[in-house]
Amino acid sequence: MASFVTLAKFTEQGIKNVSHTTKRAEAFRDMAKKMGATVKDVYWTLGRFDVVAIFEAPDDETANRLVLRLGSLGNVRTETLRAFSAQEMGQILKSGK
Repeated sequence: MASFVTLAKFTEQGIKNVSHTTKRAEAFRDMAKKMGATVKDVYWTLGRFDVVAIFEAPDDETANRLVLRLGSLGNVRTETLRAFSAQEMGQILKSGK
């Protein structure tokens, strides 16, 4: 499975209902599971982003579908990054020679 890191900022709606943020994170886990993805961790952060989620999905399309669905709920705006483990990066670098 491919790994992804999603950086999220609360929208006005999301911050007004911030007391529900942990429940929304659990709903995100459930939504991911139904799509065949697995949420590894969710962190609330200080700084530029309010939340960081790390998840695995079978492919880019599933990951995209998941974060689009999350964004459509209106509580956060997201930026998602494809993440590569050291082993995956080693394979990428080997194939470039």
